[in-house]
Amino acid sequence: MQKIIANIIYASRWLMFPVYIGLSFGFILLTLKFFQQIIFVIPEIFKMSESGLVLIVLSLIDIALVGGLLVMVMFSGYENFIMKMEEVKENKNILSWMGTMDVNSIKNKVASSIVAISSVHLLRIFMNAEKIVDNKIMWSVVIHLTFVISAFGMAYIDKMSKKKYNIKQ
Repeated sequence: MQKIIANIIYASRWLMFPVYIGLSFGFILLTLKFFQQIIFVIPEIFKMSESGLVLIVLSLIDIALVGGLLVMVMFSGYENFIMKMEEVKENKNILSWMGTMDVNSIKNKVASSIVAISSVHLLRIFMNAEKIVDNKIMWSVVIHLTFVISAFGMAYIDKMSKKKYNIKQ
């Protein structure tokens, strides 16, 4: 009976598969939004102020950072929770980090990506500060600092746990 239960629990990891497929659809939508922004800006480029163009470019950077985060979560999550991508690894153009990220590495990379995304968002707010209520700017800074402190905290805990269990990095 225990073996059957263990096999059912182990097989249930495949329930994550549709989640990763859903993330790839999210990535497609993000890509469409990226190109929509570019197509929108081309006819307006000569009418647009420099700061307006910088805001658009910061939006594109935001989309690229979120896209990179999605790819990282999809690939490493699939490899860590479902199965290794051996067929992909036979390809010479494999991503250098594939197969090397454990759950803690993913968590730290996600936290770092969230800080980077939040930084870009905060920069967009500062670039447009004259049109934004001071209260919103303050809360954006507080939220960003919360992300930064959380990322440092998670990295510190990870470092201490590796040190405690003598895990080589």
